[in-house]
Amino acid sequence: MATTADFKNGLFLNFNGKPCSIVWFQHVKPGKGPAFVKSKLRNLENGRILENTFTAGAKIDVIEVQRRPYQFLYKDPDGYNFMHEETYEQISLPEGLIENADLMKEGQHVEMMFWVDKDEEKCLTCELPTYVEMEITYTEPAVKGDTASTSALKEATLETGAIIMVPLFIQQGERITVNTETREYGARVK
Repeated sequence: MATTADFKNGLFLNFNGKPCSIVWFQHVKPGKGPAFVKSKLRNLENGRILENTFTAGAKIDVIEVQRRPYQFLYKDPDGYNFMHEETYEQISLPEGLIENADLMKEGQHVEMMFWVDKDEEKCLTCELPTYVEMEITYTEPAVKGDTASTSALKEATLETGAIIMVPLFIQQGERITVNTETREYGARVK
């Protein structure tokens, strides 16, 4: 057990039975009354930010969270299948646990966060690299004069079936980088 004196950004704790990490905290010592700690906690299961005030010295339950490297193998009706890169252990995750799963292709390296609780492990998140390299399988050719009346972006279908917006100069068959957090075009790959 730890106390509020052990707070630091990034500390993982069990708050109301949910795994959370500390995003921000501030120790407050008012002129009257006891000291307290204001905090913002990120729920690791759904990503929501929770605000809470702890009394100074309150006991908190610190939890163990591990990050592990995995490789995406394939998708089947049960979900997405991954292999641990060091132990070769395979696991399957439902689509809801993976943000922007349509930007993931076979062989893609990802990082998973696990909550280790006694003898039980629970996968909390599956994070893709910030940028992935993809090939454009279909996009409309640019027509001279398009930029005068509309925005300078057009739809493009990637090799995984994902649809993103790209600049007009991008052609079918080109390789580009895509930001997996914002789903935006990054740059051409040379």
